[in-house]
Amino acid sequence: MEDEVDRLVAAWRRERPDLDVEPLEVLSRVSRLSRHLDRARRLAFSEHNLEPWEFDVLTALRRAGAPYQLSPGQLLTQTLVTSGTMTNRIDRLAKKGLVERLPDPSDRRGVLVRLTDEGRDRADQALAGLLDQERAILSELSRAQRTELAALLRQLTAPFDNIPG
Repeated sequence: MEDEVDRLVAAWRRERPDLDVEPLEVLSRVSRLSRHLDRARRLAFSEHNLEPWEFDVLTALRRAGAPYQLSPGQLLTQTLVTSGTMTNRIDRLAKKGLVERLPDPSDRRGVLVRLTDEGRDRADQALAGLLDQERAILSELSRAQRTELAALLRQLTAPFDNIPG
């Protein structure tokens, strides 16, 4: 079975035989898959009136477990955005009734961000929709192939996840 990346690689090998274009065989496919996954995510989230960034914040809180709350700093760490961006996101989610700000009992100047019942329900529903979309994307692979692919991708991504700062 030939795909668009095979055609792209063949063209580069013909046009630039002096270059080793082997990385394109893997990373161009990862890039293309990323675009398909982004479309699937947007579709799953839009069915629940959520933007991808909203899903990211809501599910970070949901994964925290009951009472589904984190400090803004913890949310920053999990979502990889700046503090100004996070403040804006919390404001917008609070306005929609999906999160609420509460005083932090361990820090009089601090706040905690807590998921509301509506926020939890929307996060749960959107996650179920996302998993349906992702299962469809992976449907051509056997369980063993999915396990192997996950291990290989982990080997590539782990060094990026462990970079300080």
